[in-house]
Amino acid sequence: MKTLRWTSHDLELLPEDKRYEIVSGELYVSKQPHLHHQIVCGNVHALLKSWSDQTQTGLPIFTPGVIFADDDDVVPDVVWISYERLTTALHSDGKLHSSPELVIEVLSPGSENARRDREVKLKLYSRRGADEYWVINWQERRLEVYRRDEGILSLDNTMNETETLRSPLLPGFSCRVGQLFTSILRDGR
Repeated sequence: MKTLRWTSHDLELLPEDKRYEIVSGELYVSKQPHLHHQIVCGNVHALLKSWSDQTQTGLPIFTPGVIFADDDDVVPDVVWISYERLTTALHSDGKLHSSPELVIEVLSPGSENARRDREVKLKLYSRRGADEYWVINWQERRLEVYRRDEGILSLDNTMNETETLRSPLLPGFSCRVGQLFTSILRDGR
């Protein structure tokens, strides 16, 4: 029996009411995220933008299309890419075709969403050359930082909201992890 492998071309035929991603030919469909998911994405973007405006070395981008291959076509929540890498990654279709240095996913509720971000996408971003990968859990107010070590992304640190995030990828950048959760009530409403 032949297994169906989804491609980027298939995505063009699907309705635009959901987020579709393909990893290793497997289709993943996401519904509209929780408001707190979007708030965290905005906070991350704002913190990275402030640092990027000062350093002029690159820029953060919300939900870019990243097409690694015809069967690896994803939409991370936020990325940071250097201007140097952007010159070769950005193609005429308006999509990135190689990995940004930093990829950030904010977890949506549910074990399948967590598995996709912590396992499937972690392997994809590791295989495709991301230098760092942040997985943010707004419900537990924690951040997992994966860094490239011996050619693969490995868990470097799990941080709570009182700790300070620094990155060798972003010299001089720092923020308290709790800043990622600004404007989110403690009870998750």
